[in-house]
Amino acid sequence: MPKVTVLDMAGKEVSKIDLSDAVFGIEPNKAVMHDMVKNYLANQRQGTQSALTRAEVSGGGKKPWKQKGTGRARFGSTRNPIWRGGGVVFGPRGNENYTKKLSKTAKKVAVRQALTVANEAKKIVVKDVKTTGKTKEVATFLADNKFERRVLIVVDEKTPELMRATNNIQNVLVVRANYLSVYHILNADTIVITPKALPVITAWLGKEEA
Repeated sequence: MPKVTVLDMAGKEVSKIDLSDAVFGIEPNKAVMHDMVKNYLANQRQGTQSALTRAEVSGGGKKPWKQKGTGRARFGSTRNPIWRGGGVVFGPRGNENYTKKLSKTAKKVAVRQALTVANEAKKIVVKDVKTTGKTKEVATFLADNKFERRVLIVVDEKTPELMRATNNIQNVLVVRANYLSVYHILNADTIVITPKALPVITAWLGKEEA
């Protein structure tokens, strides 16, 4: 049965607790996790890129040379798509939809596998994060525990104090337990799960869809 370390506010190990085999101890499948990461990144795309057609680029009002007698190919505009500086043919127009959809069951399976990989890599710790809303408190908390680089804090509920304290800290992300994504789990160097969030994760991912 997989285990995870429980730390106190000073960063000292208090105990180890057992984790659910159905959530933190399954066989990882890289293909499933890869699909979920691609799905997440695709859904983050805004799709606002828009290329200019030959009607929208500047210039091209004058015929570059006369139609006949030069020995060169005939052209009516320097904004022709085959010319350097010309318009783009069949380019993106700002109305592309990159959204991808995957089933809830596939998402749950992928999150379980990502949590298993993270736990095997010793990236997960169970620890309560207490703050009155001051950024310095969370910064000190991270420094005392030597949580560097990308830190993912998983909570049962987002409180205004915690969000205010973490908003201005780079590379710290706070998510609710039932909104975990494979991308955030794999991208984090340290995952801090609060004691109240752990049963929420187990209840969410432990039950199978009917």
